[in-house]
Amino acid sequence: MIEPLWGIPYNLISPFATLYMYTQGITDVQIGLILSITMVVQVLFSFFGGILSDKLGRKATTMMGDFFGWSLACLVWAVSNNFWLFLIAALLNCFEQINQTAWYCLLIEDARPKDLVGIYTWVNIGGLVAIFFAPLSGLFVSAYSMVPVIRVLYLLFALTMLTKTFITFRFCHETKQGRIRRAETKGVSVLHMLGEYRQLIPGLLKNRGVLKAVAVSVILYITNMVSTNFFGLYVTQRLGLSENYLALFPILNAAVMIIFMVGIQHRMSATKFRAPLWVGLALYAVAALVLIFSPADSLGFVLLYVFVAAVAAALVNPRKDALLQLNITAQERARLNALIMASTIALSSPFGYLAGWLSSLDRRLPFVLTLLLFVTAMLIIGRIQEPQVSEESA
Repeated sequence: MIEPLWGIPYNLISPFATLYMYTQGITDVQIGLILSITMVVQVLFSFFGGILSDKLGRKATTMMGDFFGWSLACLVWAVSNNFWLFLIAALLNCFEQINQTAWYCLLIEDARPKDLVGIYTWVNIGGLVAIFFAPLSGLFVSAYSMVPVIRVLYLLFALTMLTKTFITFRFCHETKQGRIRRAETKGVSVLHMLGEYRQLIPGLLKNRGVLKAVAVSVILYITNMVSTNFFGLYVTQRLGLSENYLALFPILNAAVMIIFMVGIQHRMSATKFRAPLWVGLALYAVAALVLIFSPADSLGFVLLYVFVAAVAAALVNPRKDALLQLNITAQERARLNALIMASTIALSSPFGYLAGWLSSLDRRLPFVLTLLLFVTAMLIIGRIQEPQVSEESA
């Protein structure tokens, strides 16, 4: 219910975030460099996210990540006007990786495994509803200019995340597994817990189900990063579309996803993963092809891309998250999630700079990269086994 406090300001800003940097003199390569540097830092934060989730509890760690990773980071973004300030804001945003592990545990640890797809679906819907506020930023940018409007929106983002932190403190409760792990790790040093990762890694590497789920997560992390950071530049700088359209594309995406999730998702089996994931990835690949071959000034092609990618996301997003959680043990969920997130970011980190370099050569090339990655993910999903879903809590 409190997801819109993050989702509304995020979606007001997101279509313009890269252009906000670009307009102030940050180049394609510098944007890619910021992505790669922060992803390296995110690896470190992800490791500590699992440890803090166990020692402080899921609730307290979530609050910490929201405050430092969003409230404070947004304050710096609001005043950024050069490469170094943008880098500092992005580094502060890395605290969000501490929050990620804890928040996922807080969300699903007291739930039944068969309900996970439904839970992730409604979380997605909660975020998507917020996207319908996105035209406001487009209207403000048209009426004034981008930089002052985005600065004000970042200030509002800082305030809404401060509110979200307070609501989490006041109304959320620690999970059963969180209380158990907090008691078990009381008096255990952080360094000792870091050392225990050495015992978790071999088991993780032997679990083929987890490795395949992680591989797909890495691919989707990279493709989402490329789309988020280079779609706006591509459609405005190469295809010649107006910046005003950038606030409308997320609305179409959200509308399609909500219609699909509410109208179709509940009719699909919540225990079947392979076929829906494969179809979703195939649709992602088709969407990338549409975007790559879009002619200049062709709004129709871009709208088709957004529509197909939205259907793909509705199929893929809830299932790839649930698939990962069903393949790891509840007792070590926090640290395994942290380890997986750290691995995902570490493996993805070179691709931020690579995408920026490719974009500097030809703005189509980052999306050629995503096409190749989607095809690779389809091959991986073709080899997974359906997870066993029980009635007991996750």
